[in-house]
Amino acid sequence: MIVCHCQSISDQDIRAAVGWMRAADPQTLITPGKIYRALGKRADCGGCMPLFLSTMEAAPGLRVPGAGEPPVLRIKPGRAAR
Repeated sequence: MIVCHCQSISDQDIRAAVGWMRAADPQTLITPGKIYRALGKRADCGGCMPLFLSTMEAAPGLRVPGAGEPPVLRIKPGRAAR
């Protein structure tokens, strides 16, 4: 299915890009901009963003903060939480 008509990006393209990035660095933060760059494209009108984001979130191996996980609280050593 075509997700971005302006740049002819399909859901398969998005899933593949997420897979490449996850394989290269499992800890990397994956963003729409990084996916566009990985595909050699640039965002145009932005009308596809809701579908683009939902396609990203559904991609295997993509961990979305806040999606059923408790937030991670990081406290520097020697500091008390307030």
